[in-house]
Amino acid sequence: MGGRPDEVRAPEDWLTEVEVERAGRFRFEADRASFVAAHLLVRLCAAAALDADPSTLTLRQHCDLHGPGHGRPSIEEAPDLGVSFSHTRGYVCAAAGPGKVGVDAEHVPPGPLDPGLADRVLTPRERAMVTGNDELIRHWTRKEALIKRGELTLDRLSAGGDDLTGRHLLEWSIGPDIRVAVVTDAPARRVPIP
Repeated sequence: MGGRPDEVRAPEDWLTEVEVERAGRFRFEADRASFVAAHLLVRLCAAAALDADPSTLTLRQHCDLHGPGHGRPSIEEAPDLGVSFSHTRGYVCAAAGPGKVGVDAEHVPPGPLDPGLADRVLTPRERAMVTGNDELIRHWTRKEALIKRGELTLDRLSAGGDDLTGRHLLEWSIGPDIRVAVVTDAPARRVPIP
């Protein structure tokens, strides 16, 4: 699922105290709205996968380094369901399904290829093929989705993530400047926000 933050029509009282506290830290309202919408959308997406009431689902995240509210998300009531979400200013997306799930959305920067970013993100084989920021961000979103699946790390982007064998990739574009990638264990399809 994906759309503009205002398309996610769900009450903010579904959020946990940790999510409310984190949302309150955003300096700009547009960024706060995207954060909140993504956290609500992942519940809607999980509910659709589970055929459940989204208001009964609790999103949990915990990272050993950063504590509650960070790290790989899970649904407390369905710990075996893979879930992931992403937000960028003006767009949110979420994915849910069996096995590992990763999703990322990013804005394509204007202008010519950013060679510094390309060198940090792309493998040598990818770098030889990529000539513009649109292609660069397509690779970036795929790799971010793999990070969210726990299969890649930021410090290893230029050394891997270019082989998706055994995984399913679903990609789409929103307008001229937003790219989305979903990497799953099972075939995925895009569904509208309820």
